[in-house]
Amino acid sequence: MRTERNLTRRLDRVFARLDREPERPAHIDVPRMSRHRVVLFTATLAFYLAIVWAVVITSWLVRLDWQVMFFRPYQQWPQIHAFLDYYVVLGQRGPTAVMVAAWLGWRSWRQHTLRPLLTLATSLLLLNITVGAAKLGMGRLGPHYATVIGSNEMGLGGDIFPSGHTANAVVTWGILAYLASTPRARRWLSALSAITALGVGLTTVYLGTHWLSDVLLGWAAGLLILLALPWFEPLIARAETALFDLRDRWRARHSRPVPEPAVPVTPVVLRPTRAQAGQPAPAREPAASTRASRGLAHLAPGPHTTRSERTPVTPAGSRRPPHADHRVPRGTTQPARPLTGG
Repeated sequence: MRTERNLTRRLDRVFARLDREPERPAHIDVPRMSRHRVVLFTATLAFYLAIVWAVVITSWLVRLDWQVMFFRPYQQWPQIHAFLDYYVVLGQRGPTAVMVAAWLGWRSWRQHTLRPLLTLATSLLLLNITVGAAKLGMGRLGPHYATVIGSNEMGLGGDIFPSGHTANAVVTWGILAYLASTPRARRWLSALSAITALGVGLTTVYLGTHWLSDVLLGWAAGLLILLALPWFEPLIARAETALFDLRDRWRARHSRPVPEPAVPVTPVVLRPTRAQAGQPAPAREPAASTRASRGLAHLAPGPHTTRSERTPVTPAGSRRPPHADHRVPRGTTQPARPLTGG
């Protein structure tokens, strides 16, 4: 008895709490982020802000940037220069976006969904907004345009901080791991994308187009976008539903009208003829008389001659041989007839 009473009291308390809590609207989708992902996002954001602050105050990180620039890696290892000129293309936005979009487009067609392409478009849009705003806001000059040795080169109209090549490599190739269908494929693709992005960032430092701190901030910027994508999943789902609805309306508007079903025809019962009923059939008239009667019905009133009595007349005269009672006796000549009627 006591156990039942205690259980009843606990259930009453739970129901009372549920009644006091406000209900969430059904149409709002609350994104779910794992605790591990939230921790990674927070740590990456802190690292991003720390890099920016270290460059702004011209700390040891800026001095390291100048030391690497004076080291000139492209002169230390010139034998790999040609290869790295092609390898850095893996961080350019145009070629990488085309390659990844082709693969994700094929997946979308096979799976009958737009989520892969919409996720890629969302990530690239976030990349352009966040990285582009940071580049224009901080305005740092690159190593080839540096003016004062030891300076952070901030606010001088540059656009290389953070590194766009590095951030694009992280996002574009990381999308393949984010959209992987199995955990094993996700692990392999994550490792491959990380190595590719790491190589692209170091390649820009080797070529002298970016400071080392630019590459560090580019890695952090790309990783922040990948970690924040689950928050945009409800928006992606709504966009996919809207596009499919638009496609269905377009098909319904341009499709051919469906033909109406045929009306069933009632069979007609034919009555038996007189011959089938046993009655004698009336005698038919001869065909000649019928034709003659039909022909006379269409003739105009007046005397007419039959076809056998008509003589075809041509410009050269009659082609019918002379009649028997009009023959000319031998030894006489028939007067010539005029060619034209008089």
